[in-house]
Amino acid sequence: MELSQSKINVTTHYDEYIKKTKYGKIKTKAFNLSNIIINITIISLILLTVYGFISFDYKDLNLFNAIYETFTNIKTMFLSPSISHFTLTDALYQVLITIGLAFLTTLFGSIIAIILGLFAAKNLSSERVSNSIKGFVAFVRAVPTVLWVLIFAVAAGLGSVAAVIGMTFHTIGYLIKAYSESFEEIDEGVIEALKASGANWWQIIFQAVLPSSLTYILSWTFMRFEINFTNAVAMGAAAGAGGIGFELFMASGFYFNVHEVGFITYLILAFAMILEISSTRLKNNYIA
Repeated sequence: MELSQSKINVTTHYDEYIKKTKYGKIKTKAFNLSNIIINITIISLILLTVYGFISFDYKDLNLFNAIYETFTNIKTMFLSPSISHFTLTDALYQVLITIGLAFLTTLFGSIIAIILGLFAAKNLSSERVSNSIKGFVAFVRAVPTVLWVLIFAVAAGLGSVAAVIGMTFHTIGYLIKAYSESFEEIDEGVIEALKASGANWWQIIFQAVLPSSLTYILSWTFMRFEINFTNAVAMGAAAGAGGIGFELFMASGFYFNVHEVGFITYLILAFAMILEISSTRLKNNYIA
């Protein structure tokens, strides 16, 4: 009887609490100082943005006409793409150049990253060496790819050489982090068993570490290849590396041919989808 009475009391108190809350919902978010500061910051940024649009000096530009012209150009770009300054064969050749840049940077970067990634893994190297490498690659990743390309362009000049070196440099920083984290996930028992059997460091690497991490290595490498393809398109315009990115820059900034910009955009999207489908099938057939 006492147990039944306690259940009735609990149910009664719960029903009364639900009635007091709106729509029967329990409020779990409290208004603390950090939430108030975040809300004030967001509201301030919105007000500053609105004020900036209102007070901006548009000169003789009509904002509504500019918006209309923008949508007209987008409509022309994507609904009536065409080419006039080069042929379809030339466009495909330029895309292959862009893919070549992405392939070279991924190849060079992955080879160097595997070697340094082994020393960056805490279970395979000393803590001092691991922290030093991870700290360096964190700095490398913090700097955008285009800045690395422009930095190396000072020595090598604008072109494909500076683009390959700069993109490879950023690829190394990206893949070292990915590879080292994959190496650190290996079961410590396997490594300890090999050490107990008298295996040296290189035998542990080739017999346990690399075979166990091959799936992650290939997955991260394919992902970085796709990123390098988009970077190669941008570097073609920003660093004069050539490829389809340079043609896109000329069509948009020099010729101002929106029909051609639309065609190049569709071409880049098509090859990006082909790379995505190819990498997915390779991972499913040979990695999984």
